[in-house]
Amino acid sequence: MFDIQIHQRPIPSIFETTDLWDLLVIGGGPAGLNAALYAQRKGLKVGVIAKEIGGQLHNTSTVDNYLGIPMIEGKDLSSVFLKHLEGLDVPLYLDYWVASIQKSNGLFFVTMDHGTVLKSKTILFATGGQPKKLNIPGETTFANKGVSYCTTCDAPFFKGKNVIVAGGGNSAAEAVIDLAAWANHITVIHRSQWRADQIILEKFKSISNLTIYLETQLLSIEGKETMQGVWVLDKTTQSKRYLKADGLFIQIGLVANSSLIQSLSKTNEKGEVWVDESFMTSMPGLFAAGDVTQHPFKQIVIAVGDGAKAALAIQQYLIHHS
Repeated sequence: MFDIQIHQRPIPSIFETTDLWDLLVIGGGPAGLNAALYAQRKGLKVGVIAKEIGGQLHNTSTVDNYLGIPMIEGKDLSSVFLKHLEGLDVPLYLDYWVASIQKSNGLFFVTMDHGTVLKSKTILFATGGQPKKLNIPGETTFANKGVSYCTTCDAPFFKGKNVIVAGGGNSAAEAVIDLAAWANHITVIHRSQWRADQIILEKFKSISNLTIYLETQLLSIEGKETMQGVWVLDKTTQSKRYLKADGLFIQIGLVANSSLIQSLSKTNEKGEVWVDESFMTSMPGLFAAGDVTQHPFKQIVIAVGDGAKAALAIQQYLIHHS
């Protein structure tokens, strides 16, 4: 069910007057925005539908691994992307939800939360994903103030500091390896036993600055301006303890925002949308790119590249199917 709100932003007139689009991009993150840019430059009639611009960039404090743009705040990179699209006059339909997507007679019908229906030859679904949360006190308060969900993004900012990794799967184990070159000390906290592949765990033998607490549950995150430590529960002894730390990397998985098309397209056990080498889903004309797909390595620069490749593939699809 969608939370229908009174929107302050008016509906762009082009979305009220265009009878048929070549491509509608659903999602305002790096993959969707770059796809729209490429589609516009290729002369396609393209529009972007998004609740907001930026996607997971709003959950990223500082980006330092995007070639050519060092040390930029996530929100500022989002603004750079938006300014580029506005400079190319890419139509943007913002602050609204998509309620449903249907296909009939070879065309897609996108129904908005307020009832407007848009018609398009193709769809690029680029709604991204979101990290699974622990949902404990302090997690929201200290997000981007010590709490992070991406070691690839943020590990260098914890050089010489003491950090905690929460999780017991492959992503948590790989986070430990990413942090080993930067952190002064790493503590792993997991509520049960390891689920990570043994081949990854074997690499822990060469990491001297590592402590592991299994059967241990995170209770809360404490701090002032930034996080300063966590309270944990030893499930074996039922005793609580406080652990000082400068940072907490929560690595318990990613949830793909794929619910809108799960009835239209094949997804994997994680809910990620399956796409082929051309970024087309199992439904012809329905494409997907970025973190919502089954592709590994959920990174900004990879999503941007995938968006470009998807747009080029969509152009070729339209040439042969229009």
